[in-house]
Amino acid sequence: MTAESGENSAANRVRMGRPGAAGAGRDRFGLTGTSQAFDPRVVAIRPDLADIAVAGTHFAPHYAAPMMRSGVLPAASLRAAPSVDADQTSELLFGEGFALLDLTGGWAWGYCLADHYVGYLAAEALAAPIAPTHRVAMIEAMLHSDPDAASGGPAVLPRGALVMGEPAGEWLATSHGYLPLAALVEVGAQDNDPAELAEQMIGTPYVWGGRTARGIDCSGLVQLVWGAAGIQLPRDSDLQLAALGPDKDVDPAALARGDLVFFPGHVGIMADERTIIHASRRWMAVNSEPLADVIARSAAKDHDPPVSGYKRLR
Repeated sequence: MTAESGENSAANRVRMGRPGAAGAGRDRFGLTGTSQAFDPRVVAIRPDLADIAVAGTHFAPHYAAPMMRSGVLPAASLRAAPSVDADQTSELLFGEGFALLDLTGGWAWGYCLADHYVGYLAAEALAAPIAPTHRVAMIEAMLHSDPDAASGGPAVLPRGALVMGEPAGEWLATSHGYLPLAALVEVGAQDNDPAELAEQMIGTPYVWGGRTARGIDCSGLVQLVWGAAGIQLPRDSDLQLAALGPDKDVDPAALARGDLVFFPGHVGIMADERTIIHASRRWMAVNSEPLADVIARSAAKDHDPPVSGYKRLR
């Protein structure tokens, strides 16, 4: 099903046609010039369907207007294809927005609103959109069935999850249960020390595409901790480096806490001028080690240069 008008309604696709062509009951339009190159990680185009937002620049047989949804699982795997065997490329956290473009065979195709990352989610991971009021600020927070620390709960929500509710004493009452306000911050609140959040994640298993304390990758770690500081970065390290641009360059001889160091296919955050925190495939975990050691390993892989960039976000 194409997500345009309603989940149970017929697909309402727009076909691309010749300029001025008339179609009974259907708008047709043309695209002048050539279709532009695109990055399929962040531009929603399939051989059969594309986001209507790209209709002016990219050819597709059909276009769809996205339908807004929110995540309802603690962390749902975003996959490269509609199969549980497909690679996990990222995760959609509880309460985060998702632009749904197609729903077929129990799989939803579209993109995460925060970083526009494109992929497939199990349909059960999505529900009606919410207007979040709070964000989980602890590494994890138990969702309780009652406003009582002794009560059980239906889920454990990861840092960065978004919830909507009303304060009730020391609790936030949501439609899914109760969360301790001590574990939350209001949406819009910003953490002042992303490196401290990264330090709290040391020991977290390395998981490709992960974004939580149950498993995380290098760019997911950087995205998570800087997102808590109010700076939303793209999903992958090369996209992050490109988005920051030359105005964020910093002298490698003057690195400071919170600076980012990019390598070919990798990124980490500085704990101080000599120590980097990163989700490392070598150690299969988030760890802290001398930056010089990581640079030396990159050089040993014949990366020239071994470091792609040094960035200071603020």
